[in-house]
Amino acid sequence: MTTQKYVNDIAYQIVGCAIEVHKQLGPGLLESVYEECLIEEIINLGLFPKRQIAVPIFYKGKELATPLKLDLIVNDLVIVEIKSVEVLLPVFKAQLLTYLKLSGKPKGLLINFNCENITKQLIPLVTDEFAKLSKS
Repeated sequence: MTTQKYVNDIAYQIVGCAIEVHKQLGPGLLESVYEECLIEEIINLGLFPKRQIAVPIFYKGKELATPLKLDLIVNDLVIVEIKSVEVLLPVFKAQLLTYLKLSGKPKGLLINFNCENITKQLIPLVTDEFAKLSKS
């Protein structure tokens, strides 16, 4: 059974992987480079990442031709939105919230690699789906 603790444990491991990637590469590279390296770290932990996943968008009951694309989803539970920008704009958080709502996933991480300290730029988000899970 999926619990809040299980989801949080996965998110914690993902953050550890992001810290390792940032430690090895530093800031200033393309998002695609960080994504590739982050996937390697996540796989090495025994987790199951999927990249560039299409999420359908429905408008008034009709599926739009162009789906959203998630950067990563890990163990089909935690969405990871990767950025490499000087400033995290509010729209990035809104984007992740939308991805979470449309996909029905419980937790998301917005990670900016273009910074000095990953954890100071990290934005974790949870949804109502997370609240519905048992705590432990």
